[in-house]
Amino acid sequence: MNRFYCPSPVISGNIIVITDKDKAHHIKRVLCLRLKEGVILFDKQGIEYYCIIQGLDEKVTLKVIKRKLPDKGNSGIKLTLACAIPKKAKFDDIIDKLTQLGVDRIIPLISKRVLVKLDRKKQEERLIRWKRIAESASQQSQRNNIPLVDPVKKFDELLAVSQDFDLKLIPTLGGARKPLQEVLAAHSSNILVLIGPEGDFSEEEVTAAKSSGFIPVSLGDLVLRVDTAAISAAAIIRNKLSIS
Repeated sequence: MNRFYCPSPVISGNIIVITDKDKAHHIKRVLCLRLKEGVILFDKQGIEYYCIIQGLDEKVTLKVIKRKLPDKGNSGIKLTLACAIPKKAKFDDIIDKLTQLGVDRIIPLISKRVLVKLDRKKQEERLIRWKRIAESASQQSQRNNIPLVDPVKKFDELLAVSQDFDLKLIPTLGGARKPLQEVLAAHSSNILVLIGPEGDFSEEEVTAAKSSGFIPVSLGDLVLRVDTAAISAAAIIRNKLSIS
């Protein structure tokens, strides 16, 4: 069944009217859905609305059959991943895959060895695109929420606002490190992971991160590309804490 994100649906009785032109066009012209077909809407609170299509004019009218509240059985763990922006369009794929893996917040990161140069206009354009990718991936993966995608942050800016996390990890290739699985504690509820660029974080950055409470960790014996490291870290953490 097709799923759509509607942040704040306007409900009258058991009727929802989709006025967003892009979504209405997608339903009618791209997916070619028909009257009486079933769809699922989910809002910014994670509530799901099981509906049937009742009208396909300029707007799309839906009749709500059932509502489903967010699943409270989840451990409540919040995972934030700050990832150095790689070259080309790889960050698009990183957003997509991290969304599918259930990451709650994604922060595009500029560190010393990041080669990508984005002026303010390009940052704003990329952010709009990344948020659209996150929304699409949430619909596809049947999440009932959209991960927060932050504006681009510099490394030192991120360290300055990292005090609210109760477990902070920095995978790195050198120095004293612990295996990622060993430092994951079941009681951690707000986790931040930093993923470095090709060539890793600089020694100065690792030292600064350690001074801010980050724990250096290893993702294994092999050297991973940025996108692989981000996906691996998210998958390991989600799997480990979901069975703890």
